[in-house]
Amino acid sequence: MGYQLSAVVADADLLREQTAELDHAVLGELRQDFALLPITPQLVVELTGSLPDYATDDPSAAQPFELVLSPALVEPLARWSRSGPVAYVEAEFGGGVGHQSAAVWLGGALSWGPCFDDVLDVPREEWPINAALVRLGVERGAWIDPFAEVGLHLERNTDGWLAHGRRRLSADYWDELVEQWENQ
Repeated sequence: MGYQLSAVVADADLLREQTAELDHAVLGELRQDFALLPITPQLVVELTGSLPDYATDDPSAAQPFELVLSPALVEPLARWSRSGPVAYVEAEFGGGVGHQSAAVWLGGALSWGPCFDDVLDVPREEWPINAALVRLGVERGAWIDPFAEVGLHLERNTDGWLAHGRRRLSADYWDELVEQWENQ
């Protein structure tokens, strides 16, 4: 089973406020008062007025994201970051092979990244998405790393996160289901 993620992650209140007027914004609730905004073609059109552009080559350190972060797409991320840190994260894995990338904006400008890794042979805390989440303020907890701590492992792809958000599920919802199942 593969994993795919293309999303903005930030403080839940920040994302709710900044996306309240957007027709195609669906927020997925994460732990620690964070939220995830799945990036869909419809959302990109709404934010930029243009269809999304995707890299023709596989992601690399030189081109860390599959989604081309055009100036028109970066502008709302930078603007939103005036209210707090905002991260754009991507990951794609299948059969043990894949990559992850992340960048963080703060105070209206890119403050970290973009960072890309397709080997993941460094400590988990240094993986791009984990490093970005720490810069957002994710705190250590009982889970193995910040990625799991906020619940990014709970859905496998954008469609899953869209369903998660539309059903207004919390990240804790899945933990509660597991607990109920274990108690039966």
